[in-house]
Amino acid sequence: MTTYTAPIDDMKFVLYDFLGIDKYSNLPGFEDASPDIVSAILEEAGKMASEVLHPINHSGDQEGCTWNDGVVTTPSGFKEAYDLYQESGWQSLTGNPEFGGQGLPQTLGLAVSEMMIAANWGFGMYPGLTKGAAEALEAHGSDDLKNTYLPNMMEGKWSGTMNLTEPHCGTDLGMLRTKAEPQADGTFRITGTKIFISAGEHDLTENIIHLVLAKIPGGPEGTKGISLFLVPKFLVNEDGSVGERNGVSCGSIEEKMGIHSNATCVMNYDDAVGYLVGEEHKGMPAMFTMMNEARLGVGMQGLGIAEVSYQNAVTYARERIQGRSISGTKSPETAADPIIVHPDVRKMLMTGKAFTEGARALAAMTGLQIDLSHTHPDEDVRQKAEDFVALMTPVVKAYFTDMGVEVASLSLQCYGGHGYIAEHGMEQFLRDARIAPIYEGTNGIQALDLVGRKLAQNGGRAVQAFFAEVQQFANDNKEDESIGKHAAELGRVAGQLQQATMWLMQNGVANPDNAGAASTDYLKLMALTAFAYVWAISAKAAAAKLANGADNKPFYENKLTTAQFFFDRMLPETDSLLRKIEAGGDSMMAMPAEAF
Repeated sequence: MTTYTAPIDDMKFVLYDFLGIDKYSNLPGFEDASPDIVSAILEEAGKMASEVLHPINHSGDQEGCTWNDGVVTTPSGFKEAYDLYQESGWQSLTGNPEFGGQGLPQTLGLAVSEMMIAANWGFGMYPGLTKGAAEALEAHGSDDLKNTYLPNMMEGKWSGTMNLTEPHCGTDLGMLRTKAEPQADGTFRITGTKIFISAGEHDLTENIIHLVLAKIPGGPEGTKGISLFLVPKFLVNEDGSVGERNGVSCGSIEEKMGIHSNATCVMNYDDAVGYLVGEEHKGMPAMFTMMNEARLGVGMQGLGIAEVSYQNAVTYARERIQGRSISGTKSPETAADPIIVHPDVRKMLMTGKAFTEGARALAAMTGLQIDLSHTHPDEDVRQKAEDFVALMTPVVKAYFTDMGVEVASLSLQCYGGHGYIAEHGMEQFLRDARIAPIYEGTNGIQALDLVGRKLAQNGGRAVQAFFAEVQQFANDNKEDESIGKHAAELGRVAGQLQQATMWLMQNGVANPDNAGAASTDYLKLMALTAFAYVWAISAKAAAAKLANGADNKPFYENKLTTAQFFFDRMLPETDSLLRKIEAGGDSMMAMPAEAF
């Protein structure tokens, strides 16, 4: 069966050597994130993940959630694990202290989130959705709603969901039919059906707080007529206690390819009491607060599943003996060499290692910018941070999840036929991974968001700032003995990304199909450029540690080797991506639909 060990040494490297979070100790949240505190949190989260959550991952997949007359029961051990999670304060880690949160940085919260997801994806979705719902409510809810609901959500006593999709509409939310009838007391009566609602019903918390998109009769057509409502499973009494059942129920749960331990629900709203969050007909901007949080969270799911898949593939490759090394016997005392000596197996493992470590660095960089956008006193710094997060959100969501599937598949491949057998646990990782490129906006939608919205937003301010930052680093380090070659390659691929951007500007407006055809390749080109950037920074940090006589010398040497692999074996894909982008959309769109 599979195991999981939190990569705490690499997380510390990312936080301190790569990011240098100690430089921000004067900012809210970071002032309490001393190295001792951060280390203790990472160690305890690692124990929770490996000792409590991962042991019930496979059994949770096998047992799944069960539905009986509207009641959903999570797999054995999940309630006890959630109680421990909640009582230990993990839900409140990054929450606003005004509502009972601990106020620690999102940068640290992402590291903890990665561990929970890697150990047990299905479990990690429950608190992850609550965090997103709480942040949307905090950003857009009235004081009464925030004071009533946020303390219990921050504590984890109550959980949260987001309700967007309906049977007839997913991405095109302008077609949704769920109605919100205004009442004399200022509440609304919500009626409609939502599908694919993760954690919509379960037995982990005493109340579930649904954030629901619905239309108020008489409002504008399309997405401009959508409003956001808070609809609790149980109404809340004036004293804050849980009251009578609201008119919301789970009609069924889906039979799915993966994430069996998280209930994916059909939710029926039958004259349910709802409370307006934000302004009427302004529901989409409000929900995007949660959706953007969720998209970063889904990106972390891609990283987490890649990490646990990679770890188990490494263990198997070290132990499984099969064949002899083509460069000469490596283990003469055994009947065959361990398969880790074979170049093709090494390629698969190194791809997993280079992706997970690069993704961890880029995720942390994005998390830091989230923190700076909220707490930095300089308005220009906050704006630049917001721009970076907006630009990177579709990149993190799409590239991390695509690579999560690829690394899970490569890791299973290392097992050969044994990977295809359920008892080894690897096939669960691949089944679980496959949802991430689909939900919270398919990766094709993320690419269109990047090309169609983010590039042009504010006159291209975000992408131009990214170009300038990357090129500045490349120029400043091209003579550096330790990373000069990496800096030169970084400058080259950044130039390719700029060339692709210019091509889109010249050809995408005149023929939008050109932009659509290029979008996924463009997103991947930006992702690889961003990875080249963080790998160059990481290599520079590792070389500096070695030059200063670091204690853990093998760790930093391995970091440099992994960086070299990324630049040698993964980054060259940018050449083909640029060629595909500039090929345009003619051959893709020429054939009539009936010819397929």
